[in-house]
Amino acid sequence: MTAKNAFEIIIIGGSYSGLSAGMTLGRALRHVLIIDSGNPCNRQTPYSHNFITQDGKTPKEIATSAKEQVEQYSSVKFHDGFAIRAVKTPNGFEITTQNNVKFITEKLIFATGVKDIMPDIKGFSKCWGISIIHCPYCHGYEVKNEETGILANGDIAFHYAQLISNWTKKLTIFTNGKSTLTQEQIAKIKTHNIPIIEKEITALNHKNGHLKNIIFADHSTFQLKAIYARPAFVQHSDIPKQLGCELTEQGLIKVDMFQKTTVENIFACGDNSSPFRAVSHAVASGTTAGALLNNEMTEVEF
Repeated sequence: MTAKNAFEIIIIGGSYSGLSAGMTLGRALRHVLIIDSGNPCNRQTPYSHNFITQDGKTPKEIATSAKEQVEQYSSVKFHDGFAIRAVKTPNGFEITTQNNVKFITEKLIFATGVKDIMPDIKGFSKCWGISIIHCPYCHGYEVKNEETGILANGDIAFHYAQLISNWTKKLTIFTNGKSTLTQEQIAKIKTHNIPIIEKEITALNHKNGHLKNIIFADHSTFQLKAIYARPAFVQHSDIPKQLGCELTEQGLIKVDMFQKTTVENIFACGDNSSPFRAVSHAVASGTTAGALLNNEMTEVEF
């Protein structure tokens, strides 16, 4: 292993949280490598919102500008690749990429995000992030007062009904099969005149990801502008699990208020460790991870 492949800190994942951590550590004069494969989860999303100074810009614009700024710090390097394996070493960790390139580091930050599991509904994946959305704070203003669906069941459907009714009263819940809402939840929903449709959904009719209508198994349709949904997800990288990082019941990497995982010398930030999936939050958690990791290092070095 050559010196050029050795770093104080390796950040796996170079989207918003990873770049934010990289900037913080670059400004702290740390020798950092950011490994990224260039496949962010919001790549289909046309515009990013609710991020002060960046509102309305495309995700790519924000990420490109962020990377250009991080590149100004000479101690931060980038590697275009996908990390697939990590092992503990006496002095830290060894990381191997898909192309069998190896790096060693004392500390790790995972900014690897999560991978959404698309339901088996034709057209869903094409609409995801465009007209099928997960967060009203990120996208709700753009579809305010429009005909809007909630594709969910049980507690998630009820929570969305409460929340989204602040943005539009033209709401319909689609449970895609038998409802698992409680009688109490159904009674509350009915007081707000929100229909609950239990028909099975077979497809979503759309144009370039922009929803036109839902198509049901009985061939009937329902016209909508947008749908809120929360698909299942898995960790985008299984390296944290390889190294023994604990996960929460929700499948997120378990971290403390300083973004430290349950494994010494490993931090995590962004969507992989938080249910609040927003660019602004990812950036903030990356700053926290970088600053607290550097602080931990200076305490040892001093």
